[in-house]
Amino acid sequence: MTSAADRTKLFHALHQQGGLALPNAWDVASALIVEAAGAKAVATTSAGVAWSLGAPDGDAVDRDLVIGLVARIAKAVSVPVTADIESGFGKDAKEVGDTARAVSEAGASGVNIEDGHEGSVRDAQEQKERLAAAREAAPDLYINARIDVYLREVGAPEDRLQLVLDRARTYLEAGASGIFVPGVTDLGTVRELANGIDAPLNVLAGPGAPAVDELAAAGAARISVGEALASAAYAAAKKAAEELLTKGTYDSASEGLSCDELNALFRHN
Repeated sequence: MTSAADRTKLFHALHQQGGLALPNAWDVASALIVEAAGAKAVATTSAGVAWSLGAPDGDAVDRDLVIGLVARIAKAVSVPVTADIESGFGKDAKEVGDTARAVSEAGASGVNIEDGHEGSVRDAQEQKERLAAAREAAPDLYINARIDVYLREVGAPEDRLQLVLDRARTYLEAGASGIFVPGVTDLGTVRELANGIDAPLNVLAGPGAPAVDELAAAGAARISVGEALASAAYAAAKKAAEELLTKGTYDSASEGLSCDELNALFRHN
């Protein structure tokens, strides 16, 4: 297996190629499925991970459980792994740094750290300190600094682009490797963000959004889908369970993967 250091170098390099598509995983099996489908890296979804560990999304899941899961995923796959660690699982910059170090030691090549906080966004200087602590604690890690201005509808709509650009500049000064702006898929806005940010841009896509190649052409270096895959999987489970319990039939489970197919994913471990 490629060393953790080599995978981290590869993960940084993948962002320079543009159009890096990341189907987000939430456990070892989904990570192996994503890898088998041809993904160049595996990204976790904080929501999906939290749900799988028995907690809601939003800094409510136990940090050590998340780090343990990241370690199992990194051990199971051969491609780089980047972990969504929400706002860093820390009340202050030191604790965010501790989380970044632990995730790196678990085998991850990258992390997402968001500035969303209590329905809005953190003070930019406070977030800069948190990102700087993560960088100091994990010098080689790809730090994807998430800016929630559009997602949380902070400020007047006409002011949001500049708010994001200002925050992006501040976060890059702190040592961020890339900038993640969820809540934006309009190609014109993506193009303005990509042109105004001196680092790889990550956008969050899903049903109804432009295709990966369109977003890449607009300047997105990385396109992820957040909890979309986990949500779809749980929707399939809900549909099949309701059919079984209301109709006593099983048709909704007919498109499931076979045990042999799933077991085969684990045989190289």
